[in-house]
Amino acid sequence: MLKRDDSAFHSNQNDNAALSRRGLFRSAAALIAGATALAVSGTQVIAKMAQKAAGYQATPKGDQSCATCALFKTPSSCTLVDGDIAATGWCRFFAEKR
Repeated sequence: MLKRDDSAFHSNQNDNAALSRRGLFRSAAALIAGATALAVSGTQVIAKMAQKAAGYQATPKGDQSCATCALFKTPSSCTLVDGDIAATGWCRFFAEKR
């Protein structure tokens, strides 16, 4: 029967454990870097809608205007519609501030 050298067996096990720990740390670092890159670029990826597509007009519609809309950002922009937005404007995505 063959006799196994236990010291060589344990040494080989430790090498495999070190390699797998090293690989785990490298994979974790790559995953964190990738997630960070997606998080940073994810906020910039959202495209705004053209004013025409949103039905934007520079005048209010009744008592609804961009100034009272939750999507309006002072002084002249919108989170959804592209371009300069007048506080007195209106679009079909009007959402009253609460």
